[in-house]
Amino acid sequence: MSRSAHPAGPRYADVLPEGHYTAPPADLNELDARVWSKTAVRTPAGSLSVGGIDVKDLAEEFGTPLFVLDEADFRSRCRAWRDAFGDDADVFYAGKAFLSRAVVRWLTEEGLNLDVCSGGELAVALAGGMPPERIALHGNNKSYAEIEQAIEAGVGRIVLDSFQEIVRVAHIADRLGRRQPVQIRVTVGVEAHTHEFIATAHEDQKFGLALGGGSHPDAGGGQAAEAVRRVLKLDSLELVGIHSHIGSQIFDTSGFEVAAHRVVGLLADIRDEHGLELPEIDLGGGLGIAYTPEDDPSEPHDIAASLREIVRRECRGAGLAVPRLSVEPGRAVVGPSACTVYETGTVKELQGLRTYVSVDGGMSDNVRTALYDAEYSVSLVSRASTAGPMLSRVVGKHCESGDIVVRDAFLPSDVAPGDLLAVPATGAYCRSMANNYNHALRPPVVAVRDGGARVIVRRETEEDLLRLDVG
Repeated sequence: MSRSAHPAGPRYADVLPEGHYTAPPADLNELDARVWSKTAVRTPAGSLSVGGIDVKDLAEEFGTPLFVLDEADFRSRCRAWRDAFGDDADVFYAGKAFLSRAVVRWLTEEGLNLDVCSGGELAVALAGGMPPERIALHGNNKSYAEIEQAIEAGVGRIVLDSFQEIVRVAHIADRLGRRQPVQIRVTVGVEAHTHEFIATAHEDQKFGLALGGGSHPDAGGGQAAEAVRRVLKLDSLELVGIHSHIGSQIFDTSGFEVAAHRVVGLLADIRDEHGLELPEIDLGGGLGIAYTPEDDPSEPHDIAASLREIVRRECRGAGLAVPRLSVEPGRAVVGPSACTVYETGTVKELQGLRTYVSVDGGMSDNVRTALYDAEYSVSLVSRASTAGPMLSRVVGKHCESGDIVVRDAFLPSDVAPGDLLAVPATGAYCRSMANNYNHALRPPVVAVRDGGARVIVRRETEEDLLRLDVG
């Protein structure tokens, strides 16, 4: 197994998967900086501290399971992306990774823009104070209400995903007396090395308009070129650029090179047919993070330098002015900034196989392992341990055999009920994909910084569940 080729991990292995680490780490108490947020450290007593606060104190005050979001880490990653791309490019945080009003305020203060893909995300973005002109609306099936909400708010971009959507957006913009800036999302035929369900640029999937044909190799002439023709005929739409996205949890920029080549080919076709050079190109997001110490993601500065050079080279070859570049990191910003803290409930040894360690959460707060076979790390965090390692599978409390949090891990052999475990790198797509399976209550998100903690998303209650059940 190549982790860089399949970062979501192996599917339903009964024993340690091929290529997985075959020996435990030298020190089970070590917190590997590659997977933990920047302020995560062991206290002198051996417990985990994040943002200057002991997780035992956080668990006592807020309960478990609990998402702990390191605000200083989050903000530092925002600044790293913003500084890497500079003032002549745009960094849009992908709100689907995790969004709350507090996060929107942090993004605004740190100079990032925001992309949203539903009316609910747009409502949070506006409530959190993000200037609407710094918001882009995505989605393959935006409703009339969502489009109207976006245009009335004055969002800076709507990314068109189909011929029908061109008509919808144009009609609503015309009715509201607006000229709406839009981009056209294209599928470039590049399948990033990732799990099938999170690869989004191969042609057999629901997003975007396909490239194909055209006078320039690998460029437009198919659906994408026809979409351009239709948009340019509509006075209520202003075509400002082309958008593409090739997948998620990507560890190198080779796929972006092919995507940029094909998108720039389309831009050249547009110039030749319409005498127009579009001012923007958005290469999407999808850059990976370290879920385990074996993962080796690139730094924002290196990614920015690589993408800039790719776009410059392709535009030079096509005789085009270099358009303004946009990128959309979501996971790469918030993913490493949070961990999930659980309390151990039962410990069940299967002789000759592994030990099952059950925690008080599971697929209701992290469905990614069940959905994508995602791999995570886990540590005992309420104390240090000198016990030897045991091969473990950390599982949840749901009535589902696939309710796995960490498929294969080494934990101290003295892990016992009442111990706290923490899974790092759970900031992206965990709370945002949380669910109420078995009527579980979704956990809170607590932001920590400089010794202070505050709830930014509260824990659900049984009253919340019953309020929706109208009887």
